[in-house]
Amino acid sequence: MDERLQQAPIGVLDVSTDGTVSDSNEIGRTLIGVTTDPTGEPVADVFPRSVDDTLVAAFEGESVTEVDFEEYYPDLERWLAVSVVAFEEAGTVYLRDVTERRRERQSLQQLRQERERTALIDDVLSDILTALVDATSREEIAETICRGLGETELYEFAWVGERDMGRDDLAVRAVAGETGETFGAVRDAVDDETVATPEERAVESGRLQTVQPLTASSAVPESVRTAGFADGVQSTLAIPLVYGSNVHGVVGVYAGGTETFSERERASFETLGEVAGFAITAVRNRNLLLSDSVAEVTFELGESSVLTRLSQSLDSTLKLEGMVPQGDDTLLCFVSVEGDDIERICDTTADIEAIEGARIISESETGRTVELTVGGGTPLLAVASLGGTVRRAAFDNGTGRLVVDLPTDGDVRRIVETISREYDAEFVAKAERERSVTTAREFRDELDDRLTERQHTVLRTAYLADYFESPRGSTAEEVASSLDITGSTLLYHLRAGQRKLLDAYLAE
Repeated sequence: MDERLQQAPIGVLDVSTDGTVSDSNEIGRTLIGVTTDPTGEPVADVFPRSVDDTLVAAFEGESVTEVDFEEYYPDLERWLAVSVVAFEEAGTVYLRDVTERRRERQSLQQLRQERERTALIDDVLSDILTALVDATSREEIAETICRGLGETELYEFAWVGERDMGRDDLAVRAVAGETGETFGAVRDAVDDETVATPEERAVESGRLQTVQPLTASSAVPESVRTAGFADGVQSTLAIPLVYGSNVHGVVGVYAGGTETFSERERASFETLGEVAGFAITAVRNRNLLLSDSVAEVTFELGESSVLTRLSQSLDSTLKLEGMVPQGDDTLLCFVSVEGDDIERICDTTADIEAIEGARIISESETGRTVELTVGGGTPLLAVASLGGTVRRAAFDNGTGRLVVDLPTDGDVRRIVETISREYDAEFVAKAERERSVTTAREFRDELDDRLTERQHTVLRTAYLADYFESPRGSTAEEVASSLDITGSTLLYHLRAGQRKLLDAYLAE
């Protein structure tokens, strides 16, 4: 081999027609992983093996076959571009390392495929989320999710499970797709108390559970892994259906690829779980709102209740005047407290960890109205997330009584047992109560009866003058001038009228 080839920036091997290496340069030896001089050795023994062994085949005939190719060599973990040039009694092999270029091409291809897949998934999820908005029942929500995921080419199948009444077990609500043997194994594992499935862990933790590859994970029951191997199912994702601190159920999605669920894909599914959880809660609230009758359920609350502990510390009677949810697990409670020791109220609430803040709203000779910011899960917040309404709640010296309205749609028992189990509440009584439906006309007529003529005039004038718009179309002084009254008189009538309006809308 002449000096130019020895110093060439690429690998060079001279090979005779019988396949014996006659010479090589240093780069060539480095590229094929040889540390000693391979001269005199068969090229089949010197050159690393690939799947196709194209180089070895080029020297197997009576003459050298010219060929150009790129192959991956597992022992080297390297891609090589190989060119074989034939001469009369020999051939020269030229080598270049193209690993980086191949990896870049692979990365670009993977990114392109992932982007196309993500766009397709986003379209599927968008269709599901749109359908969830119009869903009118939990059954429709479950079927919408299953059809949207299980009947696409993206996944093998999907199923939705909800907590069974009074138990932690999951009951199947819907399933769609090519379930094969895997879904049966999943269903049996859910019923088996000695093992835990990803779906059960998702419900318990309220967080997504991803297993990929499925068949090699101890986090999946052996029966499910075996069935998944037979069906070609390699990945699973369990999506909790969450609203606030309440987990309504779970969606199990099963797929064929070993790395199906990317980080971005999991984030999209997390959103799906939250929207579905909200939709389930909205359906329950809608059923309660539109129902002609409600189930009135009474609970006794023990020392685990924050307001029960507060009443015991104050040795006073507390009555819940109203509440406003703030975020996932925080509640603003407006509570009337008997007694006149303001400092004691503030000091006592500061000692209760779950009460994050307290503020005196109003004072009288008989008691105070206090705004309490309560953090963490409470039965009051749970009632709202489960589709119920707190009708009244009172707490007296370490005991509490909570009365809630629940929709009479077959969920009453489940909700009662959930609250009893998770919040140490004792079920006392249940009664079905009919309620009259108030039309918009009846509501206005009732409000007209409450308002004085002057209050009605002031409210209507301010409304038409865009006083309540932002930015305001008229100032208080301008509205007062139109009515030929003082600004203070206007504000007095506005506040009185607004209070009656809010009483009519919010008090019940």
